[in-house]
Amino acid sequence: MRSFVVLGMGRFGQSVAKTLYELGYEVLAIDNDEEVIQDMTDYVTHAVIADATDENVLKSLGVRNFDVAVVTIGGDMQSSILVTLILKEMGVKYILAKARSELHAKVLNKVGADRVIFPERDMGTRVAHNLVSSNILDYIELSPDYSIIEVAAPEQWVGKSLVELNVRVKYGINIMAIKNGKEINISPRADDTIKRDDVVVIIGANADISRLEQESLEEK
Repeated sequence: MRSFVVLGMGRFGQSVAKTLYELGYEVLAIDNDEEVIQDMTDYVTHAVIADATDENVLKSLGVRNFDVAVVTIGGDMQSSILVTLILKEMGVKYILAKARSELHAKVLNKVGADRVIFPERDMGTRVAHNLVSSNILDYIELSPDYSIIEVAAPEQWVGKSLVELNVRVKYGINIMAIKNGKEINISPRADDTIKRDDVVVIIGANADISRLEQESLEEK
């Protein structure tokens, strides 16, 4: 079973950590805010109050043994850069880091991030991925095997609730959020219904996402 460590429990970090855990993966959540970590205890494998910039702490937590590290420390660029550097020197296999600016991204790449993302910016862009006829609007690679996509609601989903769609069982994916215009539902419930103009934010293995994409193309 693949394992993930998520450092920084802002909104994006919490969403990634919770969803990976819901998909059945081992997830270690790290943040220095005791209240946030207490809230995360039931939603990840392990939640630890710790200073992610302390190399000795990260070593004691066995962070180097995780397959993927996601650095989502938001407000402090210096800390995110330092954490990325420490993780690289520790030998973490794959590091994804969240950036606030182009300069921040350049530095993160220089110190060893395998992938740098701009969640606030990138999730709002309309970037086609892979297939010309795809209804995928945006794409964030979490690791070589796992991604987050923003997709126009497939026609066969319209009018159905999340419990009816049962995408976790059918495709092995999970719905993180539902967007409609400027409204964003970041905690969709089982009885929420997909509407025609909805955009759905999904996380899952690339193979499962491709299967969903192919099915959507075949039913067009």
